[in-house]
Amino acid sequence: MNGNSHNSPKISVVLGSQWGDEGKGKLVDLLAQKADVVARCQGGNNAGHTVVTEEGKFAFHLLPSGLINPQVKAVLGNGVVINVPEFLKEIEENEAKGMAKVTAERLRISDRAHIVFPMHMKADGHQEEQRKNKNEMLGTTKKGIGPCYASKIYRSGLKIADLVAEDFDTRFADKYRRLAADHNRAFDIDISNVEEEISNYKVLSEIIKPYVEETVSYMHESMNSGAKILVEGANASMLDIDFGTYPYVTSSNCTIGGVYTGLGLPNRAVNKVFGVVKAYTTRVGAGAFPTELANELGDYLQKTGAEFGVTTGRKRRCGWLDLPMLKYTNMLNGYTAIALTKVDILDDLDEVKIGVNYVKNGEIMKHYPSSEQDYVGVTIEYLTMPGWKTDISKCRNFEDLPPNAQNYVLKIEEILGVPIWWIGVGQARLAMVDRVPSNVTLF
Repeated sequence: MNGNSHNSPKISVVLGSQWGDEGKGKLVDLLAQKADVVARCQGGNNAGHTVVTEEGKFAFHLLPSGLINPQVKAVLGNGVVINVPEFLKEIEENEAKGMAKVTAERLRISDRAHIVFPMHMKADGHQEEQRKNKNEMLGTTKKGIGPCYASKIYRSGLKIADLVAEDFDTRFADKYRRLAADHNRAFDIDISNVEEEISNYKVLSEIIKPYVEETVSYMHESMNSGAKILVEGANASMLDIDFGTYPYVTSSNCTIGGVYTGLGLPNRAVNKVFGVVKAYTTRVGAGAFPTELANELGDYLQKTGAEFGVTTGRKRRCGWLDLPMLKYTNMLNGYTAIALTKVDILDDLDEVKIGVNYVKNGEIMKHYPSSEQDYVGVTIEYLTMPGWKTDISKCRNFEDLPPNAQNYVLKIEEILGVPIWWIGVGQARLAMVDRVPSNVTLF
């Protein structure tokens, strides 16, 4: 298939617009109910999406969270890195909670996707330990994601195609031994159990084989048939390896570019891009955070918003909404519309603040900082607005929101220049104010 079609593709993308944990799972869940195919394009099981339905709470790390819809087909694209045992465990755990069975007919894994191995996880932990000694920890999830992408870039990594190859003993086993020896030299990692690990992967290869497919063709066939395709971005724009707050970033492109390279799509394919924005800002681990509230108010947001990492359980740092950051990620991604989540967490505050400008040496910064050093000396110009002091969790229409909450939303929309189509007012699936124009299709 060459992907040429007279039909307009129906591909919508959901991207995190801050440092992650924006509540992407909620919007993905909503859109997945209308989708035919959901796809992941980058990252690995370092992601964490939570979906709360009538049946209960589901946690996703590697699987597309759109799988909650029993009718949907799912794809793990070539840009994703896959920890095979964790992948199988995640299927098992979510099925045990009542999710529809994830059969090979429902889920396809790209044969080009790279594999995360135990040695990658050991290398990740080893590197963080070295940084700890210098007080330079990046705050990685220690899931082996960075070292796996490093193997890919070194051109020594193993793909899913190697794992399921007929000539496993040469194509997979020999490459695995070579990769283990490389990691032993670089990180002094114990490789005494390599043969045992190879035997384990031989068993896993048979289990995973039915899921494996050449997914570029599958995506194009789906696109050309008029299927509604939802791409779930993992991590978030400010953690992008190229455009985020380097080095405190992830190891993949989690801005819009990763969608094209991680699934094999042409640039004309994407129809709509939805940015997910938390009504305040959080980040896990180290790195710049200009609007951070390192005080009682920050603690209040942390406790009230239950700000703990889905993947790591670590406390998230909290601060006011940062609009210069959102203008920057909008510049990178070109949002069609925004989903503003967790507005209800601000319900009891007397006033709410929005960071509107970065100021340095007495002047408003003309562009977003390019490096950690550029944040030194930055102060924030805030717009202060009165709070609404009202429980908004039952609101389902914009008009139901108290005037001050409406004003908060409208002010963000005005400064950002992007419409806010969804407003999250609680954790439950239905706790959402819908402002999608009646003449708009979501795919």
